[in-house]
Amino acid sequence: MSAAIGDAYTFGQHAPASHVLIHVSDPHFLAGGASLGGRYDVEANFARTLEAIRAVHSHPTAIVVTGDLADLGEPDAYRRLRASVEPVAEELGAPIVWVAGNHDERPALRAGLLDLEPTEEPVTGVWDLGGLRLVALDTSVPGWHHGELDAGQLSWLADQLAQPAPHGTLLAMHHPPLPSHLPLFDILELRHQDELADVIRGSDVRGILAGHLHYSSHGMFAGVPVSVASATCYTMNVARPAAEVNGMDAAQAFQMVHVYPDTITHTVVPVTDAVTGDYFSEAWVERMSKLSPEGRLEAFSRKPGR
Repeated sequence: MSAAIGDAYTFGQHAPASHVLIHVSDPHFLAGGASLGGRYDVEANFARTLEAIRAVHSHPTAIVVTGDLADLGEPDAYRRLRASVEPVAEELGAPIVWVAGNHDERPALRAGLLDLEPTEEPVTGVWDLGGLRLVALDTSVPGWHHGELDAGQLSWLADQLAQPAPHGTLLAMHHPPLPSHLPLFDILELRHQDELADVIRGSDVRGILAGHLHYSSHGMFAGVPVSVASATCYTMNVARPAAEVNGMDAAQAFQMVHVYPDTITHTVVPVTDAVTGDYFSEAWVERMSKLSPEGRLEAFSRKPGR
């Protein structure tokens, strides 16, 4: 028998996902709706991203935006970003997790998005998402573009992780604790990664969500999978030699994060209007749901003529 989960069905051997998060990164909003670098219409690109988010899942567990929320840290940029995201999040019934990036300014972010005092204190937080713990870290360094986590934040993180969560923990941060094959990002890397590794190694941390690179990337850190979401504003044309990689207004994407009892998957969702086939549909899935597992194999798996 198939199991209906909201508007989805499970036909395979894995249990249904317990949580589905939307992972978005690097919107780089500007005051007055200005174009980034005079080239990239970041608000239009983000609006298309939000439409895609509304289409892919009707009730995500959370929307996580991993930094560089504003390009210059302007108060109006945060107001505009908040006005664009909050109605969609309310419609979907999903909390928003704002993560600070190197382009952000902590005082304006805290005031404009979190209704907090405009201080230079790190922007951190902990969310209990139905037993899945999400911890937001602040790797930004005021006045600089590289990343760091100071002793105070690491100690705070260790305290949060002292007690395991029922479904484990995800960390959300801007600078990924991974190498990049691009020289420009190695200069702006997360520094002192060994200290972070010491805190999370052996804990219940199941994954790290990050941004910063403007291209999708995956790796392992201290035994924990790291998933970097591409940017919504512009992406990096990594189809060039590493020293010649530059930005392009194409290939924008976000990620769907499916949390299962035994694994976590990260699906890169392109934001595009490409022509798409129409063979598979809700009606097709409904027909499959009425068949036995053997019937589904006979109807869809068997090669004709064999």
